[in-house]
Amino acid sequence: MILFVSDLHLSAQTPELNALFLEFLGGRARAAEALYILGDLFEYWVGDDDLDNPNHATIISALRETTDAGLAVNVMRGNRDFLLGEGFAAATGARLLPDPWVLSTPEWQFVLAHGDALCTDDAEYQAFRAQSRSPEWQAAFLQKPLAERHAIARALRERSEAGKADKAGRADYLMDVNPGETEDFLRTHGYATFIHGHTHRPATHDHIVDGIHVERWVLADWHDGQGECLLWDGARLQREKLN
Repeated sequence: MILFVSDLHLSAQTPELNALFLEFLGGRARAAEALYILGDLFEYWVGDDDLDNPNHATIISALRETTDAGLAVNVMRGNRDFLLGEGFAAATGARLLPDPWVLSTPEWQFVLAHGDALCTDDAEYQAFRAQSRSPEWQAAFLQKPLAERHAIARALRERSEAGKADKAGRADYLMDVNPGETEDFLRTHGYATFIHGHTHRPATHDHIVDGIHVERWVLADWHDGQGECLLWDGARLQREKLN
């Protein structure tokens, strides 16, 4: 059994979700052979030198306990925690995945991504994404004092939330993957079943690409004390509510 989650956005402001994730790691996840966290495990991450932050320590400790117990935990960086690095991986025992990642099982093939790279209609975000993924930008950011990085991260988050609220009022705005980019992505990855998060629009989509039927599963975000995981049992995918 393989489990997939994304967009938990854990922070000091989400005590119910933090507790739910700890319960999930200590319970449901232990029955699986692997767990894939497809981005935005944390609301933001300012660098691996912040590992001792009390807001993160409990989550990191629980992940370490989970991997020590034998569960393979795989973490993909999201748009909020793209600075997760090898220090985080060493502390938790998790494997950091590139985005996208092809997952081949004996029964099926999947391609996994956070999903933000395909939201190309949001030009402002894509410009920031390109800038913030550059080694030069990241090196300069990580050289700043920790307190300053936290302040910048909070400001960026507030600006992002305000921008989404403003755009949501426009009739032509929809935070979702671009159809053409998505079809090209599916084609490039051999028409594998696509699993991603980011959009907070959980659904299962049927695509016909070059005459081939391809499924796209969008993971749910965790909010209001509730979560969801996607389960692969070797024969089919199914959603499970967590609360």
